[in-house]
Amino acid sequence: MTDVFRRNNVHVVGDGPATIMLVHGYGCDQSMWRLLVPALEPRFRLVLLDLVGSGGSDLSAYDRGKYGTLQGYADDMLEVVKAAGVGPVVFIGHSVSAMIGMLADLAAPGRFAAHVMVGPSPCYVNDAEYVGGFERADIDSMLETLEGNYLAWSSTMAPAIMGVPDQPELGVELKNAFCRTDPEIAQHFARVTFLSDHRTDLPRLQTPTLILQSTEDLIAPPQVGEYMARVMPDATLALIDNVGHCPHLSAPSASSEAIDAFLAARHLAS
Repeated sequence: MTDVFRRNNVHVVGDGPATIMLVHGYGCDQSMWRLLVPALEPRFRLVLLDLVGSGGSDLSAYDRGKYGTLQGYADDMLEVVKAAGVGPVVFIGHSVSAMIGMLADLAAPGRFAAHVMVGPSPCYVNDAEYVGGFERADIDSMLETLEGNYLAWSSTMAPAIMGVPDQPELGVELKNAFCRTDPEIAQHFARVTFLSDHRTDLPRLQTPTLILQSTEDLIAPPQVGEYMARVMPDATLALIDNVGHCPHLSAPSASSEAIDAFLAARHLAS
């Protein structure tokens, strides 16, 4: 247990009959959940963590082979659940971690009671009638820029990804999070993330899922959420009136209300 906690910089706060895992997206860390924690902590056992290679995780545990696919991170999540989960476990994953949570669930059916996917995308590349938001050439160009000068890419992209121009401090926060990440790990994780395609896995996820998306999102446009809601067996789509990829930071009250309503409907929250 100690090794798992150290590897993923796991922190457990709060108390309640159910556990919520809060798992951050690309280039971030567990601090990105700080505006949701106060509303959840009195009622749930919260497990906060950093993906290996991010935040305060054990960087020596980063293995390019293991983390060459999202399944490597999913396997870690199952180890964290085994070490820290109590009662029904809800997986709240932002961006790429929504897919990581799905893969963990598919590897251990029944282990999770519900998922909340914040700004998820199973595939970022447009494909025939599927709208992922980017052409393959766009992704290749972005990865080339990121790998050529990661710090410059971070300074340019962070405000665009965060959105909410009336809250520029959030863009600065995301840029700083990007810049704290080891560039080589960030480059590798970006390639794994943006070239992944888990569309065929979506129909296999039987667990109740809330898809939480902003009405305007550079990374995961609303069409992605609509597609996911159509092909997943038990998915609910909630659109937050918000510009940007991080509604848990830029629209925390609306995000919290949508999560509460979903969990209450599933008898996982009062």
